[in-house]
Amino acid sequence: MLVDHLLVVECQPEGLIEQQREWQERGAWSSTGVAGVFRDLIPERYYEYGIASVYAEFAHLRGWLKPDRVLAPDEHAHMQGTVRQWAAEDRVWTDVVDAFGAPSVLFGSTNPSYGKTLGYLTENPQEPMVSFHLWNGGNGGAPGAEQTWPPPYEEPLLLAVRFGRGPFRQTFTFTPEGRRRLPAE
Repeated sequence: MLVDHLLVVECQPEGLIEQQREWQERGAWSSTGVAGVFRDLIPERYYEYGIASVYAEFAHLRGWLKPDRVLAPDEHAHMQGTVRQWAAEDRVWTDVVDAFGAPSVLFGSTNPSYGKTLGYLTENPQEPMVSFHLWNGGNGGAPGAEQTWPPPYEEPLLLAVRFGRGPFRQTFTFTPEGRRRLPAE
């Protein structure tokens, strides 16, 4: 709703519809929105942090997003050039922060009991945000499974790194744990 209001203020009320069309063309939009696409990729029934990261990319393009920090262009380029290989091993939250520093944007809480997404970006909104999607147990990825508490892990596991403007599913690089937890087709 906030996005709609901001677009009206900018005299571009059709902006979100245009963005949804672009997401649909890229495979990032379904009949249930971005949430439906994430449901096919991340074990939690409603992976709100990943969904927020997609909307944050839109906000960054519009100049609305105010990150906690921005990466220098060379630092961001290095991250993009190395992160797919880096994600070939299982990682956890502290591994991400140790390797890449504090995120530009944290989607979720700082509590290690919960999943979250860490977003890294530059001042240039044309450069893609690099998103690290972390998960900590929840329902184990099984449809209809009971929620578990406390979560089974001391800190969230990295399931995937996502960046790029191409077909949405191709922007994901899954860790081995992320591939094991992909919801069944």
